[in-house]
Amino acid sequence: MSIFDENTANAEKFLARFKANTTGHHINGQAYLPADSKTYVNVTPSDNSSLGNVVIGTAADVDHACEAAGKAFPAWRDMPGAERKKLLNHFADKIVERADEIALVESMDCGQPIRFMKQAAIRGAANFRFFADKAPEAQNGQALHQEEHTNYTIRSPIGPVGIITPWNTPFMLATWKIAPALASGCTIVHKPAELTPLTGMLLAEIARDAGIPDGVWNTINGFGEVAGKRLTEHPAIKAIALVGEGATGSHIMRQGAETLKRVHFELGGKNPVIVFDDADFDRALDAVVFMIYSLNGQRCTSSSRLLIQSGIKDKFLAALEKRVKNLKVGHPLDPDTEVGPLVHTEHFEKVMSYMDIAKEDGATVAAGGERRTDLGAGNYVAPTLFTHANNSMRIAQEEIFGPVLTAIPFDTEEQAIHIANDTIYGLSGYIWTNDSGRAMRMARHVEAGMLWVNSENNRNLPSPFGGVKMSGIGRDGGDYSFDFYMETKNVCIAHGTHKVPVLGR
Repeated sequence: MSIFDENTANAEKFLARFKANTTGHHINGQAYLPADSKTYVNVTPSDNSSLGNVVIGTAADVDHACEAAGKAFPAWRDMPGAERKKLLNHFADKIVERADEIALVESMDCGQPIRFMKQAAIRGAANFRFFADKAPEAQNGQALHQEEHTNYTIRSPIGPVGIITPWNTPFMLATWKIAPALASGCTIVHKPAELTPLTGMLLAEIARDAGIPDGVWNTINGFGEVAGKRLTEHPAIKAIALVGEGATGSHIMRQGAETLKRVHFELGGKNPVIVFDDADFDRALDAVVFMIYSLNGQRCTSSSRLLIQSGIKDKFLAALEKRVKNLKVGHPLDPDTEVGPLVHTEHFEKVMSYMDIAKEDGATVAAGGERRTDLGAGNYVAPTLFTHANNSMRIAQEEIFGPVLTAIPFDTEEQAIHIANDTIYGLSGYIWTNDSGRAMRMARHVEAGMLWVNSENNRNLPSPFGGVKMSGIGRDGGDYSFDFYMETKNVCIAHGTHKVPVLGR
């Protein structure tokens, strides 16, 4: 039996229960399926066949989950950080135990190649271990001394929080948000993306099996227009953390305004990778290919604009075109697949629409640009490279969110900075140069929340993660996450030596 056949057989085994039974909610430690619930069909992008029915959450369902989170909050908040550390590390162990199941289910649910999903569970477990180990110190603050007073700060969890996660790498991104929330002492109501609900339910099951107290972890399925809206409006929810698109972020800000909800948004990007003439050619080429065509181009930090300096433009683009045409497109469970199917037919059609837009704008489709009909009924698009483009084109300004790269030439450092910043987004950027002074100047002037120099996206858990402009609000990572999920209180203690003002004697 080939590895592909083995993966397929194991995936069918893990998916069988979802196909046979309606996927409901997880509320107060239990699976919950309201009577007479309406459902929708969840499909796999590999061939658009059914993976089973999923409940459409109602406002009443969301209220039930929020009430459970509210009731569980005091005990979870007051649990010593060392106890939360123990529970969350045990949770990470349970993730590792089910790593193969998580990878196979996620690969079929969202279309990401199994070669990348095999790491999803491990990265998710690492997220939980990192924040678990920080749980005992989450409440710590600062000591601030004055001549006659000493101030110190302490932090406390803000309360029940709503976590809304996207359909691209849904498992890992859910752990990235949920782990610090739980470590800080918050309870959660998680709403996974309706297009990829299955690993969200696996996470809820693992929470129960790991001994997370009832009501601390709640998961609601359904659509943003109803379930998501009610979650962002519910008075028990004190904060909303979203990974998604800008339009959703705007809706959430409006919906949460009446209850003054704290928000943290990681939104879209049109991230530049800037390659100078003096860059390490081969390493830069590898990074450019990896950072747009891995994960099907469906990641917020993908470098979808290549800014290439004129001196190496022709040589670099020729090598790049060859690499793009050589990418292996195929079934997500095939271990040789490098680019899998896009998550849903609607998203596939959106990505494909940019092939015509590019031509209308005057760009050249140097590679790809068509549907891979030879791969069956799935949402397969040939990895695409646009050349002869400029930054005013829609393909350079709009987030396509697929395996599509737009190459734009530049001559000078100043031009590169202007092109990089000429966008409404500012999530990440990548700079390739062997001139350390130039790298430092670029790092100061490129408008992005995160920059990598001579590297692809390399994750460091204590470092801040987030964007500027229309790419988001706030930062994840390390202590930055606790700043969002916790309130800071200042305590001022007098030394007994200062003069108290006197009135009315």
